Amino acid sequence: MSDFEVIIYEKKDGVGYVTLNRPQALNTYNIQMRDELYQVLQAIRDDPDVRVTIFKGAGDRAFCAGADLTEFLTAPSPVIARQVRWERDVWGLFLSINKPFIAALHGYVLGDGVEIALCCDIRLASDDVQFGTPEMGLGIITAAGGSQTLPRVIGRAHALDMLLTGRWVKAEEALRLKLVNRVVPRSELLPAVEKLANKIKAYDLTATSYAKQAIVRGLDLSLERGLELEANLGNRLLAS
Repeated sequence: MSDFEVIIYEKKDGVGYVTLNRPQALNTYNIQMRDELYQVLQAIRDDPDVRVTIFKGAGDRAFCAGADLTEFLTAPSPVIARQVRWERDVWGLFLSINKPFIAALHGYVLGDGVEIALCCDIRLASDDVQFGTPEMGLGIITAAGGSQTLPRVIGRAHALDMLLTGRWVKAEEALRLKLVNRVVPRSELLPAVEKLANKIKAYDLTATSYAKQAIVRGLDLSLERGLELEANLGNRLLAS
């Protein structure tokens, strides 16, 4: 178990477990969680023993109910904000790691919680899950890439609907929109996620890394360039 205060980081047989651990505050994302998550992501990236990582939330009520507004709506000076972004770009680091990430989502998944989930490659949800992007009601916009990752996952029209109206999306609709890969009963969520993680970790680490790169990077390329990327990665894998 880690020595962090608002994140629990554990490793077990090649699987990393990242638990957002502020259950009394619905696991809202605060500055300390940002800093601890940055350290954890670096550890995952650099640890050859971690082959796949599961992200989950502590407690019964929420995966993550968004940002802690008592902290994040108190704006720092532009200079400090730029410095923090440069030194601790959590979201850029999250998206740059080529190891598979699986999100185990339950209860409230709001704001930054949605954005953390979207940084993961595969999302499993319990049948009590509720997604929402409440930023419009606060006079702000998504600040962790949601305006870019959400439409890439569910399409432009559905993303605009969620982001502009702030309406909530429950499990059945989330599955239909392909916001999640699978919905299971709450009691089966972690076992289902662990079964998936154990299957992925059994494969060659370089192969899974290259597969993730081919898909994630390829989506931003033309088909021709994407095929070139796939061929290059395939040849590098064979050569190794």
